[in-house]
Amino acid sequence: MTFFRRYAWAVLAFNVLVILWGAVVRATGSGAGCGDHWPLCDGHVIPPAPALATFIELFHRLTSGLALILVAAMWIAARRIFAPGHRARRFASISFILIVVESLIGAFIVLQSLTGMDDSALRAAVIAIHQANTLFLLGAITLTAWFANRAEDKEAHTAPPRALHGLLALGVAGLIVLGATGAITALGDTLFRPDTFEAGWQAKFSPTAHFLIRLRVVHPAIALLMGLYVIATAWRAYQYANDNLSRRLVAALTGLFLIQCAVGVLNVILLAPVWMQIVHLLLADAVWIAFVLLAASIMAPPLSRMPSQQDIPVASPVFTAK
Repeated sequence: MTFFRRYAWAVLAFNVLVILWGAVVRATGSGAGCGDHWPLCDGHVIPPAPALATFIELFHRLTSGLALILVAAMWIAARRIFAPGHRARRFASISFILIVVESLIGAFIVLQSLTGMDDSALRAAVIAIHQANTLFLLGAITLTAWFANRAEDKEAHTAPPRALHGLLALGVAGLIVLGATGAITALGDTLFRPDTFEAGWQAKFSPTAHFLIRLRVVHPAIALLMGLYVIATAWRAYQYANDNLSRRLVAALTGLFLIQCAVGVLNVILLAPVWMQIVHLLLADAVWIAFVLLAASIMAPPLSRMPSQQDIPVASPVFTAK
């Protein structure tokens, strides 16, 4: 049981790294590095003497494939360790479905040539969907690891009011929208990088500017509203925190969002360099994971002890609790 939980957290960390490298692919315009071939790269398994863009794209494909294998292994292990209906098993299954969808979206982007300098509305829509699915995937893996340390319905705790359920659900939806608009904004920054801060600021309000440029004002506005909402909701949830972890998550969310806002402003001022986009995305993923963990800790507090073999029905005798 301990091994599975640690493995799930490791799978989560690896997927975050894969996502960050995907941002490198987009920010450097390397999405067309393998042409419109999939799953092969320029018609080869390993292209001879690949250019830098080809290497960047190929490395992303290889790590994405490894992520799929790791999630599949987590799903198989969860089915053998946990009884049907256990939430760790359920979220492991959801994780596997979502990473398959993630792969299919990536294949669609390549096969439809929605890479390179393509500035179509279709690419923007697909990237937004891609980002939303990515966040759901990270959330599902996070919950798999979280529920792996809990027996089903064995512990009693003070249930938060239904209104808090709604606030947390709205926060999840808002962060998904925020992430989707952030992906579109990042695409616009890549395709239409301004020469100066002043030029970029003026272009946002030009009626003749490309829609990706004009949409740049949407993401910061949503970010400000969601930042205030998430912080307020987190401190509302603090009243029902039954453990130190939940209280630390509230403080972490507050700090992360304040840092994220500062990084976002700096990203605009510096004209969105690749390294700053990666930092911005890393913080966004951290905020999302922290919020998912906070919601889980409020709705389903952690056990004070590891469940024993007698506490949790095991679906197969191959795995034993540790």
